[in-house]
Amino acid sequence: MRENQISGKIIGAAIEVHQQLGPGLLETSYQHCLYHELLKRGIRVRKEVPLPLVYKGEKLDAGYRLDLFVEDTVIIEVKAVDVLAPIHKAQILTYLKLNASKLGLLINFNTILLKDGIQRVVNNL
Repeated sequence: MRENQISGKIIGAAIEVHQQLGPGLLETSYQHCLYHELLKRGIRVRKEVPLPLVYKGEKLDAGYRLDLFVEDTVIIEVKAVDVLAPIHKAQILTYLKLNASKLGLLINFNTILLKDGIQRVVNNL
């Protein structure tokens, strides 16, 4: 699957999770449920994927983890905050660069309408 197809499937699954749970829960709840929903739909997904930091050519385990990594292509960063801040977008863009990935989805489940909480972030490799 290409990035756009994958992101469409992710958004559909995220909408289902949001419809079932609504806003107001912890990020980890949405992360686990979205992981489950993606698996249920036959989409390959891994959660809490270690992301090493490369510093001066050396890989360091700095404790970074991708919330969800779908089809080894799209990074999902799950949030449950009042408002997405510029630092949230910077975070996922950094993850995209560190992982040499092109597309990320920043999904804030703490919204009335989930579409208002989704940001597509592209790494211009």
